[in-house]
Amino acid sequence: MIKIIKTFLLASIIPLFAVVCLSGYWLVSGLISYQKQPLQLTEIQTLTVEPGTTVIKLAQQLEQQSLITDSWKVKYLVKLEPKLANIKTGLYQVIPGDTLETLLTRLYLAQQIVFSVTLIEGKTIAEWQKTLASTEYLVQHTDDFNQVLLNNGDTSGLPEGKFYPETFHFHADDSLQTILNRSYNMMQESLAQAWEGRDPDLALSSPYELLIIASIIEKETGKPEERDWVSAVFNNRLKKGMRLQTDPTVIYGMGDRYKGNITRKDLREATAFNTYKIDGLPPTPIAAPSRASLFAAANPAKVNYLYFVSRNDGSHVFSSTLKAHNNAVNEFQRKRK
Repeated sequence: MIKIIKTFLLASIIPLFAVVCLSGYWLVSGLISYQKQPLQLTEIQTLTVEPGTTVIKLAQQLEQQSLITDSWKVKYLVKLEPKLANIKTGLYQVIPGDTLETLLTRLYLAQQIVFSVTLIEGKTIAEWQKTLASTEYLVQHTDDFNQVLLNNGDTSGLPEGKFYPETFHFHADDSLQTILNRSYNMMQESLAQAWEGRDPDLALSSPYELLIIASIIEKETGKPEERDWVSAVFNNRLKKGMRLQTDPTVIYGMGDRYKGNITRKDLREATAFNTYKIDGLPPTPIAAPSRASLFAAANPAKVNYLYFVSRNDGSHVFSSTLKAHNNAVNEFQRKRK
């Protein structure tokens, strides 16, 4: 009798076990199929994952946006792949062809949208600020440049020229100060390298003076190959006690009054930056110099040029004497007028 009962129980349990196994197989198979179905969209969209958002809440949000159906399945999906529950906050792209699996993987790996902003060499901080003002997704405050100086122990309140021009990448809601801190440190590193490798005959007494000259070289140079020669002109003039007499310093001193032309009155105006009127260097840089201009400022070409004038094509005529310079001015400037 007992043997008959055992046989009966085994006969009942085996089919039940088979049904359970089969049901589990179909459940797992269904979840795998579910996560691999393309999302229902035809163009790129952005997706913001707010702090505190769970994967279940996100799935409900996606269903409300008609990107997926049956969001309840996500509860079981993350039990199958627990890592997909660890989504990170941020701003993401949802791309046509994405599946729920690829999207959740992107959120798990924190592969947020990457934005960029370019701080262009030869531009002033005021010009950079106009670019930054139209840069979305970047957290900014009114005095970020000076705050970065203070954070690095610089209490001068003179940020011009101290930030390295470069393209910087960031995520949504990153701080501008984080970018500027990188820029500041890059400039400090490049400036220190240029100063350390400077020509012993350089007519400058500090890295800051090198930064000032480099900024003028940046503004005066239309062709990269002329940087060393422009640097030589300024270095030779400083050694001889001659004024630099460079137009970009006049323009910088004019500020917003500059409308595209310099008059004789402007050249005679006594500003702190007018190198036609002051001896030596202006008090601060006049723009952000590139690394190339820093190293050109530190190592002028071994030439005796004291003058240069534009050919109006981005290049210059360099001269060692005032007579030769006046001839070049007559040929390329006065005749043009």
